[in-house]
Amino acid sequence: MDRPSNIRNISVIAHVDHGKSTLTDSLISKARIIAESKAGSTPSMHTRQDEIDRGITIKSTAISMYFEVAKDDLGAVISKQKTEGNQFLVNLIDSPGHVDFSSEVTAALRVTDGALVVVDCVEGVCVQTETVLRQALTERIKPIVVINKVDRALLELKVNKESLYQSFQRTVESVNVIISTYNDPVQGDLQVYPDQGTVAFASGLHGWGFTLHQFATRYAKKFGVDKDKMMVKLWGDHFYDPATRKFTTNSVDAEGKPLERLFNRLVLDPIYKIFDAVIHSQKGKDHINAILDKLDVRLDQSELCLEGKPLLKVIMRKFLPAGDSLLEMIVVHLPSPVTAQCYRVETLYEGPLDDESAIGIRDCDPTAPLVVYISKMIPSAEAGRFYAFGRVFSGTVRMGQKVRVQGPNYIPGSAKKADLFVTAIQRAILMMGRYNKPIEDCPAGNIVGLVGIDQFLMKSGTLTTSETAHNMRVMKFSVSPIVQVAVEVKNPVDLPKLVEGLKRLSKSDPCVQVTTSDSGQHLVSGAGELHLEVCLKDLEEEHAGVPLKLSAPVVPYRETVKATSSIIALSKSPNKLNRIYASASPLSSELSTAIEERHVDPQLHSNADVKARARILSEEFGWDLAEARRIWTFGPDATGPNVLVDVTKGVQYLNEVKDSCVAAFQWVTKEGVCAEEVMRGVRMNILDVTIHRDSTQRGGSQIIPAFRRVCLASCLLADPGLQEPIFLVEVQCPGSAIGGVYNVLNKRRGQVFSEERNAGGAMITVKAYVPVSESFGLNGELRGATGGQAFPQSVFDHWEVMSGSPLDKGSREEDIVMKIRARKGLKSEIPSLDNYYDKL
Repeated sequence: MDRPSNIRNISVIAHVDHGKSTLTDSLISKARIIAESKAGSTPSMHTRQDEIDRGITIKSTAISMYFEVAKDDLGAVISKQKTEGNQFLVNLIDSPGHVDFSSEVTAALRVTDGALVVVDCVEGVCVQTETVLRQALTERIKPIVVINKVDRALLELKVNKESLYQSFQRTVESVNVIISTYNDPVQGDLQVYPDQGTVAFASGLHGWGFTLHQFATRYAKKFGVDKDKMMVKLWGDHFYDPATRKFTTNSVDAEGKPLERLFNRLVLDPIYKIFDAVIHSQKGKDHINAILDKLDVRLDQSELCLEGKPLLKVIMRKFLPAGDSLLEMIVVHLPSPVTAQCYRVETLYEGPLDDESAIGIRDCDPTAPLVVYISKMIPSAEAGRFYAFGRVFSGTVRMGQKVRVQGPNYIPGSAKKADLFVTAIQRAILMMGRYNKPIEDCPAGNIVGLVGIDQFLMKSGTLTTSETAHNMRVMKFSVSPIVQVAVEVKNPVDLPKLVEGLKRLSKSDPCVQVTTSDSGQHLVSGAGELHLEVCLKDLEEEHAGVPLKLSAPVVPYRETVKATSSIIALSKSPNKLNRIYASASPLSSELSTAIEERHVDPQLHSNADVKARARILSEEFGWDLAEARRIWTFGPDATGPNVLVDVTKGVQYLNEVKDSCVAAFQWVTKEGVCAEEVMRGVRMNILDVTIHRDSTQRGGSQIIPAFRRVCLASCLLADPGLQEPIFLVEVQCPGSAIGGVYNVLNKRRGQVFSEERNAGGAMITVKAYVPVSESFGLNGELRGATGGQAFPQSVFDHWEVMSGSPLDKGSREEDIVMKIRARKGLKSEIPSLDNYYDKL
């Protein structure tokens, strides 16, 4: 832990059920934390009972492993980055693959520097593979790839060697297309290549795997060729001509006969022979022993008695142990904290890059001021308490050390000191899967759990000993909490337990949102049905510990406008001495998305940044440059996709009422005019203002209600509408079941936009847009319609404007608004314009 150049912090990321946890067991067994015989049966990183029952990872789990690398292999490491000795510490986080738990992946990626991307060799690159890869590249994390489940291709699909090579090549190309799309030029070329050792081929379930480096080492001596040159020849269009006994790039010999590819002949051929001898051959044990002697594999007496798949597993583990190939890739090709923090500090640290904290992070200096980023809270064995899980980027964290706890809303140099606490760290612990071990201190570059911080942090934040330190940047999740459920207690006496349980639930999950509506309902929002189901189960059984009543799932909508206000709206202050004129117009969906993704950043601190943002709005979205520089605020919460723009000319005292207008705009965008839902994609223009010269007559009590009324009137005059959330649904199924998939999607207003046949031709991947409101029970219905052959995966994709208007009697939009108003306890009719509009 004291040698940051010999530490590797990695996350294992992939699509659901591509074999992350099973593959991780190979590394854990190599570190001798679990027995080799148990690796792959029940993943040791599954720490919860529901993970074991469902067979999927729900929460990301960390483990620290110590390895010694053979001194012969150190040369490859030293050629890439600084190293001290041959002992390495690998801090590994196994993350979930299901899209509903993507927030766990984001939290894991923030505290690691490398990503082990697992891809199923049969299913190939799927929707979640792209999502997690994009997240990793955004965080400047270097990927390496494992093509997993090779045993399926050999045992189930029985593909020939050339077809398997072509399948591998397509998968590597698909991954590289994603990497090149989202690659940050600062890190150089991050694409993966088997002939450079950044791609491994494995079977996590059987515990075997290899990189071309291992085979190149084996054959270099035999052919008398340099190891690196041999690696290059083992991939791509390199062939062996037995007549001339030479390597060639021609696929045919002098007589026009096809030659065998070197990868097939030297890499796949021994594997195919083992599989054939053990599973299909009738020649008996002598034939198997002859092959084992050639490969220099030794079995003991008990292992020789095995037959079929158990024997195959034992032979392949001894011939090509997966742990060796994974460790080699991690140590050689992934960066140490010393290497990674040099280029990651720019994207991680919010403050100036020349202050003491930024320099400490860049140098990964254990003697610099402490900077720890807490990415998530992990429930501890002690009821109601949490471990703060994070990464030490600078300095050294110690037991009893006094630290500043800076939450996401802390503003450096602010007189208010909001979201800032000073406390002592009670204990530091090392996370070891299901267990943890106490440690006295933890230097920069390591991953750590801290006790005693949970009462000051909600979900994530920065710990530091420097009074000038800025925050680490807040994580951006790829999923949104868009499915809500109202929660009540069955016994009213248990209400305080529910309130306390909701606080703990909110702390335990990075993405879950807990809110209380004006009518007193407690709402829990999750990323999808499965995420919500897991959260509510935790709430009932652990955090609150009382029986609960749940409403049917509710989908949040967004209020918007579809045209520019037909008439200029006017509102007078309650004392009739101030007048505000305004209009509303829609923002394009591209601009709304750009604001949400921070391409157009709502929170800027300098005049230069404001000018840069105005340039983006002018060049990319067609705004007038002068107006783009006069944006007052974004809303809601000063970061949302609604904009307040000052287009007035020569108005006196305007700056005196700016704060009141901004406050009213935040209120309006949080509670729209039709159903008091959050607004999205609205530009509010202040056209003119008449303000009384006496400062006592233009205070917040006069301006805020007036500005709120003029905003709501502008929205009613600008053709109000609703935006509904849309899922991107990816369904994999055999060709025979495709009819059932289309029937179900059509019934649920699904729009199919892509249908692709997989490499083997047996499976078809259908991609469609389905409204979230129509998605409840979709998985069950799809499986029922296809006899269990369809595998759907849903991820929130975008907001879509609904075609009708809530003001049209009998329309679907009016029905939705009425149901929302009834649920919130509002009046049964949408307020009319007379409520807000003052006539001139």
